[in-house]
Amino acid sequence: MATTAAKQCKTCQRNLVKMPGSQYEVCPVCTTVNLFNQKIKGRVLFRIGQVINSAANQYQHELQRQPSNRGRKRAVLCGITYSNHKKKLEASVHNVRSMRQLLVNKLGFPNYSIIVLTEEESDSSRIPTKHNIQGALKWLVQGSQPGDSLMFYYAGHGTRVRDQDGDEIDGYDEALCPLDYKKAGTMLDDEINATIVAPLTHGVTLHSVVDTCHSGTLLDLPFLCTVNQDGFYKWEEHQLTNKGTRGGKAVCISACADDQYSGDTSAFTGKAIGALTFSFIQTMEKESNLTYGKLLTSMRKKVNQARQVVGRFAPHASPMSQEPQLSSSKRFEIYSEQVII
Repeated sequence: MATTAAKQCKTCQRNLVKMPGSQYEVCPVCTTVNLFNQKIKGRVLFRIGQVINSAANQYQHELQRQPSNRGRKRAVLCGITYSNHKKKLEASVHNVRSMRQLLVNKLGFPNYSIIVLTEEESDSSRIPTKHNIQGALKWLVQGSQPGDSLMFYYAGHGTRVRDQDGDEIDGYDEALCPLDYKKAGTMLDDEINATIVAPLTHGVTLHSVVDTCHSGTLLDLPFLCTVNQDGFYKWEEHQLTNKGTRGGKAVCISACADDQYSGDTSAFTGKAIGALTFSFIQTMEKESNLTYGKLLTSMRKKVNQARQVVGRFAPHASPMSQEPQLSSSKRFEIYSEQVII
């Protein structure tokens, strides 16, 4: 009787073995290998799935930790020393570092959401040229949503130039001086307003702290708050054309009035720092339930104290008085509305 030749595996050429109770034949070697590979593959996929699920759960947890009404926080901090300039500002970089510490440690700004522009940055796009400042300010407001809190801080030289378009009550535009201002020109308050004020939509808040000369209306905001010695205040309208927002809120805290000069001082810590910068940081760190009225009063008091100290201000500061200013896109009650940044 003839015998039937055993079938061979097409993969490994070994004889197939008939499965008990079945009409099918299998390769004992390949089947074992395939089952092993499938088991290993399954374990790897299972582990990958665990990692992905864990990361997703952690991400959702982080989102849930953030109050939904706080929105996102972003900041642009610009400090210019003007190295090799006859009016070099020694304190500007120190000012920026101090402001960054306040934003991160006290006010909850993520490090990754802060752009720093100084001459000490290794990234050429972070050198405070006019082009780079313009780009950073556009980034600051781009894609803003209700609940967002934005901050623009500047420490450097400021100036005044004759108004060319007839929108200034006093006939002068205020301006920032980028590092390359002699070549690229200054940044007028008109441009700054159009870039970071005009686009603000409902629910978005911008605070600007400007430690420079002639900075009272540097954001060209519609209303300037004046406060007398007794603490009584009023909002003065400072616009000949509409310079407001698209429903958002913009507040500017500046070092001095448009016709005044600001100064750096060593009276506070022994190391030069902007008088406005130090007074703002100290008040924000030490005061609770802080209102805009209380903030302005405290800063003016601290700046005045510094001016009483002999040798209080760095070179290039003016002997004229320096009074921090408050301007806004909207009128509000300064002694009841809290500072929320």
